[in-house]
Amino acid sequence: MPGTRRHISIVLTGLCLTAPAAAGVLRGVVRVPTLLPATAPSVSNYPGHATAMPGMHMPARGLVTDAVVYLEQVPAEVDSALAVAAVAAPRPQLAQRNQSFVPRVVPIAVGSAIEFPNLDPIYHNVFSLSKPRRFDLGKYPRGQSKTVVFEHAGQINVYCDIHSEMEAFILVLPHHAFTQPRPDGSFELPSLPPGHYKLHVWHPDFHEIEREVEVPADNDLAVDVSL
Repeated sequence: MPGTRRHISIVLTGLCLTAPAAAGVLRGVVRVPTLLPATAPSVSNYPGHATAMPGMHMPARGLVTDAVVYLEQVPAEVDSALAVAAVAAPRPQLAQRNQSFVPRVVPIAVGSAIEFPNLDPIYHNVFSLSKPRRFDLGKYPRGQSKTVVFEHAGQINVYCDIHSEMEAFILVLPHHAFTQPRPDGSFELPSLPPGHYKLHVWHPDFHEIEREVEVPADNDLAVDVSL
């Protein structure tokens, strides 16, 4: 993965919170250090060129909202309920805006589709060479959108063939038990039956970590993650 690699530590503590019978919630806070340096723009984007926009376009790295918190496995009945809820949610988007991909990270479940709308007054050409899902959407202008379905789990690195500094990440997961932190770093996963789980914290700019956690039947579990 790109960017500076740093060690991630995780501390697990119990929270005495009221929870539904025989169910617990895994919640907590992800903390990040000072923002990493932005990626320098490609020298191939000449000012005034028809395929470039004026100004600097350097995406921030190390944002807490780029993290993905997920469980390695969940009970089938839990995932089935989450899948039903996901049907009613808007389809995820990875837009091209201000010569960047927005958002930079999109987590989805296997079998989900993502829309790629072009919101810029210039052409983009979205593609990926990642093994779980290779695609090339071709060049298309503002106002057009294309859709890709992702049938296999894994990390998808997304680029623009015209603007080499543009990069985004799609994390395709085998189930729906995942979330991303809010801007303040707080997060919570769906209610879970008590038991043993493997927690993952993924970020495009840091090493992924995994920890064994035990969700109790009568308490929630708090997870404090520091990058």
